[in-house]
Amino acid sequence: MLTLAHIVNPVTVSERSDLFVAQPVTFETMRRAREAARSEVEVALLTAQFPEDRALVPDEFTPTPDLDHSALDLQEFGVRWKLPLARDILDRLYEHAPRADFLIYTNVDIALMPHFYIAIRKILDQGIDSFVVNRRSISGDYGSIDEIPLMYSAVGDPHLGYDCFVFRRDAYPRFYLAAAFIGVPPIGKVLLANLMCSSARFEVFKELHLTFHIGDAMPWRSNTYADYEKRNMAEYQQVLAHHARCLEKLDEAQLRYLNLSRRRYTAALSSATRTVHRFTSELREARRRIRVAARTESIRRATWR
Repeated sequence: MLTLAHIVNPVTVSERSDLFVAQPVTFETMRRAREAARSEVEVALLTAQFPEDRALVPDEFTPTPDLDHSALDLQEFGVRWKLPLARDILDRLYEHAPRADFLIYTNVDIALMPHFYIAIRKILDQGIDSFVVNRRSISGDYGSIDEIPLMYSAVGDPHLGYDCFVFRRDAYPRFYLAAAFIGVPPIGKVLLANLMCSSARFEVFKELHLTFHIGDAMPWRSNTYADYEKRNMAEYQQVLAHHARCLEKLDEAQLRYLNLSRRRYTAALSSATRTVHRFTSELREARRRIRVAARTESIRRATWR
């Protein structure tokens, strides 16, 4: 039987947040989808959470070890927003699902249709070894898990963002995620580039009705978080540089998934290379200063003896 492991990142929020309604719906629809697929697919439901969010983990989910790093460890931001690093979440998924054939990561506000895992198996049976499913956005008027049957019935509108990723477990060691964090663009493209460069047959499904999102709020678009997006873009550039040889082989249609053309890719790679060189130079300078400080301290101590 096919074995899947699916991880999400629960977070404690106020009643004003759209996640206050969305998360319970996500958890319940994941549970229902697993139950619907029980005779065909074995599904492990996992979470990766900060210590303060562990109480939010539903009983039928297995919490992995608490997260201990966030975007706030990377630099100073104008507003504090404790966003997890993608690699920390996916590392936990990989390490705590050793029996899984395929791994799934979805944003915690992405709900599943009842046939989600069954459809995943059907897609994998076609020989596709990694893919993305674009969600559909339904009305933001829904407010509780009691309305899930109505949410299932809503066709909604297609959404172009990437928020549901399926890939072979044995492909994950080839991923390079830099220090990109979830919750802010272009994290979807960071994950997308890794799927494209670690699989033999990759697809993006734009029209399948397998996932949905309540409403279409995009809080990250506020200028308040512009510095987070700028930092994540720098991390994305590192990912492009790392996967340069792979991306050079992609055709124009594939590059468009990353919002790149051949010309724009060349420019992005050049920018990425400069970014990597700058970070490398900064790291070398920091190491030099540490060595100088260590020698100075050694001399000071020898003098006082």
